[in-house]
Amino acid sequence: MQMKNQRMKQRKREKMKVEISQSNYDEILKDQQDEITAHHLYTKVAGTIKDDHNRKIVEQVAQDEKAHYMKLKEITGKELKPEKIKIEWHYWLTRILGLTFGIKLLEKSESKAIETYKTLNAELAYLDDIIEDEERHEDELIAMIDEERLNYMGSVVLGLNDALVELTGALAGYTFAFQNTKLIAITGLITGISASFSMAASEYLATKQEGGDDALKSSIYTGMAYVFTVLFLILPFLLLSNPFVSLGVTLVVAVLIIFIFNYYISVAKDYNFKKRFFEMATISLGVAAISFAIGVLINRYIGIDI
Repeated sequence: MQMKNQRMKQRKREKMKVEISQSNYDEILKDQQDEITAHHLYTKVAGTIKDDHNRKIVEQVAQDEKAHYMKLKEITGKELKPEKIKIEWHYWLTRILGLTFGIKLLEKSESKAIETYKTLNAELAYLDDIIEDEERHEDELIAMIDEERLNYMGSVVLGLNDALVELTGALAGYTFAFQNTKLIAITGLITGISASFSMAASEYLATKQEGGDDALKSSIYTGMAYVFTVLFLILPFLLLSNPFVSLGVTLVVAVLIIFIFNYYISVAKDYNFKKRFFEMATISLGVAAISFAIGVLINRYIGIDI
């Protein structure tokens, strides 16, 4: 009886191979490997999560990925091993940048598989449950994850955005007014640190006034985001001797910060990356250009000579 069942399964797999085009068959093999890789990754990540709620969510995602793998295995008839390098890469991204970011980034990398599944489903009418999981179920699980760093992302945005706009503008103005990298760095550092305390205090009072759960923690996130941004923007003036080259490098650093942060937030919270990136970059660089022009006017007409 067991041998008969095995022969029936084998004939079923062979029939599927005939019905599937070679290009789709090769693609389904790749998707099968992605599913088993994701299963092992989520299982590994789940073992590091202390929060019971989040751990159960990730374990459920891991089980879904294993179920997908087994169904695809019925089509291909092949046993595949997970990609260890990919597991380690996404695992450490998850540990460093957060659970939600790591999971969503991996799911985005699998989005092409949905189209393959739909094509195969048209041929086989066999993959409805996988398509449903990929399009709906896993997104719902991910959306349930409660992660502190995302809950306070508004405070981080406030500190980061204000530091970028204010300090790039200030440094641009100082550059032409002073034309001395050390003086620009010291002045910018004093301005930035003072502003970070002011911004953190404002966030504390605003959150408390609005009845927020943890005004102190919100203010800390805002202040830390501001301080780290200030340090990165001032660093070129401490390392380089030409103030105008330093300003150019600072503006590049500002754009990189905007790019990295907006990529992170677009993945973690499903925001439109291009819209947010260009909006934030335009504001920061626009303010820097205006401030630079003001510095030129001050240097030329007021005659500051330092």
